[in-house]
Amino acid sequence: MADNNTSTILDIRQIYLKDMSFESPLSPQAIVQPNVNPKIDINLGINFQRLDEDGHYEAVLTIEATAKVEGKTMFLAEIQQAGLFQIQGFGDREMELVLNVACPTVLLPFARAAITDVVSKGGFPQLLINPVNFESLYANKVKREAAQGAGDENSRPAADTPPGNGESVN
Repeated sequence: MADNNTSTILDIRQIYLKDMSFESPLSPQAIVQPNVNPKIDINLGINFQRLDEDGHYEAVLTIEATAKVEGKTMFLAEIQQAGLFQIQGFGDREMELVLNVACPTVLLPFARAAITDVVSKGGFPQLLINPVNFESLYANKVKREAAQGAGDENSRPAADTPPGNGESVN
């Protein structure tokens, strides 16, 4: 818990699209093929960095979607949806939860809209991303890191390396 004398702050300062890319190497053939049911892989990544001593953080949610048919890529779309947050007054454990759960939860609706839009503009049907339980993903990541740390005497405890800082949550 945060110190009782310190108030907690979690303010959204700005939401912005940091990067977007779309590739369709098989176009126009990929667009005009009837009754094609591609295999779609979606990967999520969460990165964050502290920007200053005033508690400003940038959080970036990356969504990468790849559609393939018979091993050939129909499209590859990547969105980096970012947010500038002011976060203060949280303890270490709570800060990890804010950065790995609360921030990407705020960013997800914007990233979903952006990836749906770019895929549609590429000539393909809408790509609808399901809701994501970042709390569950984070809990699983912490468990994996703890299990890896228990097997390696030279590894640092999970508390020394905040999960999500420049790492993917898959």
